[in-house]
Amino acid sequence: MADADRPIIAAEEVEAPDEDSTPRRRRAPRLALMLSLPLLLLACGAYLWLTSGHSVSTDNAYVQQDKVSVSADVAGRIVGVAVRENQTVKAGDLLFRIDPDPYRIALEQANAALATAQVGVTSLQSSYRATQGDIIGARDAIKFAQEDYDRQAALMKRGFTTLARMQQAEHVLQQANVQLRNAVDSAAEAQAKLATGSAVPGVNPQIAAAMAVRDKAKLDLERTEVRAPVPGQVSQSTRLQVGQMMVSGLPAVSIVINGRSWVEANFKETDLDDMRVGQPAVVRLDAFPGITLKGHVESIGAGTGSEFSVLPAQNANGNWVKVTQRIPVRIAIDGTPPRQLIAGQSAHVKVDTKPNGA
Repeated sequence: MADADRPIIAAEEVEAPDEDSTPRRRRAPRLALMLSLPLLLLACGAYLWLTSGHSVSTDNAYVQQDKVSVSADVAGRIVGVAVRENQTVKAGDLLFRIDPDPYRIALEQANAALATAQVGVTSLQSSYRATQGDIIGARDAIKFAQEDYDRQAALMKRGFTTLARMQQAEHVLQQANVQLRNAVDSAAEAQAKLATGSAVPGVNPQIAAAMAVRDKAKLDLERTEVRAPVPGQVSQSTRLQVGQMMVSGLPAVSIVINGRSWVEANFKETDLDDMRVGQPAVVRLDAFPGITLKGHVESIGAGTGSEFSVLPAQNANGNWVKVTQRIPVRIAIDGTPPRQLIAGQSAHVKVDTKPNGA
């Protein structure tokens, strides 16, 4: 076929696109976006509806640790400090030392008093033994005087003696009886001083008193060395200065016990309706944002924070305004935290209050 006989096709008919396909492809993303947004809102609403009321949270929470305030049992001047701030100590480690010289002298005085008491008891024992001899002598004298008196009385009846001699024998017998009574009384007194009381069986009361004073002086001397009662980390040791006078019973240094951490979360009283002991909790610390700790409700406080304050609020007045109170809830931490917790750290606590969450 010749070229002239072939049909001529217009360029518009070959290159012109489909007019209906282009708008359809543009409408598909718009339709998907318009549908996805309501679906997303619907899903979020359903999630909030399903989970609402099943948990309570608060950021009024702080890490707590057991703390022991160490004080001196005796007063005196500090002569040595063996710890520094934030130092880790074991139970029994030396913290500081009080001047021991006054207490060492008191111990020496107590030992001297004990020795004096022992000498006194030995003297009483000797006196008691001497009174026993006096009793024996008095009894022999009475026997001799009685025989002489009987003999003089017999002679008097027969007229072979005088009345004066008879009266003399009677006087000697009376004196012998008096000496016996005196000897018996002295022996009883010595025996009473040597007797042991029921409170300290087998020990003379004077020696027991001296021993008690000696033990007290020895204990005071030992207490001039103040040692750590528990293991932990030393805090507030800057109050310990060499030369400073230490008052008995005044807190001198604190020890924060390691490994005993919990979180005290102050929840609103309106959040406690569904809270129970044992429910799981999640703890997040402000100091360690990437760490989440798991725990559980260990106990719920018996009173509000204001109830145990030094100056509790007085609501019996005309300007009373109702304020939602805070209840301290103790959150126990499960397992060992990956970082060492510090007392007083701020935390955020969320408690799962679902019935099956406990």
